[in-house]
Amino acid sequence: MEPPVWLYDTTLRDGTQGENVNFSASEKLQIAKRLDDAGIHYIEGGWPGSNPRDMQFFELARQETFAKARIVAFGATRRPGVRPEEDANLQALIASGTPAVAIFGKSWDLHVDSVMDIAREENLAMIRESVAFLKARGRETIYDAEHFFDGFRDNPDYALQTLATAAEGGADALVLCDTNGGSLPSDIRTAVAAVKRFFASRLPVKLGIHTHNDCGLAVANTIEAVGAGATMVQGTINGYGERCGNADLTSVIPILCLKMNLPAVSDDDLRKLKKLSRFVSETANLVPQSNRPFVGQSAFAHKGGIHVHAIMKEPRAYEHTDPQRVGNRRRVLVSDMSGRSNVTYKARELGIDLDGEGDQRNRLVTRIKEMEQAGYQFDAADGSLKILMEKFTRQFTPHFELEAFRVSIEKDQDRPCAAHATIKIKVDGQEEITAAEGHGPVSALDNALRKALDKFYPQVRTMRLVDFKVRVIDGREGTAARVRVLIESRDQDDVWQTIGVSEDIIEASWQALADSFQYKLAKAVNGNGAKTAVV
Repeated sequence: MEPPVWLYDTTLRDGTQGENVNFSASEKLQIAKRLDDAGIHYIEGGWPGSNPRDMQFFELARQETFAKARIVAFGATRRPGVRPEEDANLQALIASGTPAVAIFGKSWDLHVDSVMDIAREENLAMIRESVAFLKARGRETIYDAEHFFDGFRDNPDYALQTLATAAEGGADALVLCDTNGGSLPSDIRTAVAAVKRFFASRLPVKLGIHTHNDCGLAVANTIEAVGAGATMVQGTINGYGERCGNADLTSVIPILCLKMNLPAVSDDDLRKLKKLSRFVSETANLVPQSNRPFVGQSAFAHKGGIHVHAIMKEPRAYEHTDPQRVGNRRRVLVSDMSGRSNVTYKARELGIDLDGEGDQRNRLVTRIKEMEQAGYQFDAADGSLKILMEKFTRQFTPHFELEAFRVSIEKDQDRPCAAHATIKIKVDGQEEITAAEGHGPVSALDNALRKALDKFYPQVRTMRLVDFKVRVIDGREGTAARVRVLIESRDQDDVWQTIGVSEDIIEASWQALADSFQYKLAKAVNGNGAKTAVV
């Protein structure tokens, strides 16, 4: 059964045109497998005629079996004055071996007249002959009408003629592209409706939409196009793409499924969306945006006490959808804006047993607000908050204790700074002293602590520090100002944040670092305190 809307992902091609986004051929294959597993129908792998890496990806993809998706190779129409059989780009598309191909052509007479400097009739011939060439060789052919909306505004008759020409050539889908990202939702709806009317009595063909985010409207424009009759949506995971990016499929997909009653993927696949978003971010080595709709860490985060009190009774009061439907979860933040509801909810979420009496909760709220006043920020540090609650309620069991540490920096005029750390800890009454080097004092301290703990807890090998932030809380004291250090750590299963505050940056870093390791070890050690093997 055909889906109500076909999903076409171009993360591996258009997404890689974004600044700081780059994937190797093997990484592209890993992402393609995850996209297939999440129910994406078309995966555009790259432009085989443009670089060896994309050709390598298609070679790897031919050796794989994709359960749900069709792999697509991307290219352009033939060059002016060249027969399709002699065009290297079209030959590369065939050589890629993909079951589907996508080619773009010009819809805007500005490009035909002023950029390409060819006759408009030649442009039409390039479109028709290229599509027919690919169709004759058994490829499902998707035609991307580049700059369609700009062309439609300037010369609607010619823009529509380019689509008709592609359809006559045998195109299976016509995709309308807002290449410059400058269209408004009203522009999109008007143009798509006109195209639907134009093709009402012509060849049956899928109608698609491809939008860019230069006005911050890529998702809105995509949804408008679907509302006007488009049945194929192109976009990228996390909205990666050139300039301001493409339509973000992590928003488009749940809007289609949950808001428009157009189940483009199954419920099970929809629940994979957050993990898919995170996987692509990690593979691109980019920090995930916490405020990304549906899949961001803050998408279902609540801070105000009134909000938290309400969602404890009825989540719909402050949540537009169930976060679990997209693989996310509700988060309640604890800060100086918190009340008893926040602390109660957070304690339950973190597995902390609070006494039934309200007095303990009130004292804990007061303590949190005092620490926030001193510079702590617990809404960004769940790991440290859990440890604080455990200490406050006498449920904390330290997995190591610091005896002492020493950090030194060496510098001479010919070499960069070198950092050395020596640490002495105690585990179950047994002392361990180790030393290590690092790229800076915190790196050296981290390495020394790992080295010391590894003897007792080999689980620390699966943990890594992924982000380190320092902020001066109040700069009026100059170099004696209080600083806040936030550390983000992760293992194969989880991500957590810890915090430290002090006038001394090394002391603040140690607080955050120690909490991070205590949090990890609390997860890794089973209920009777036995030290488990490495996972």
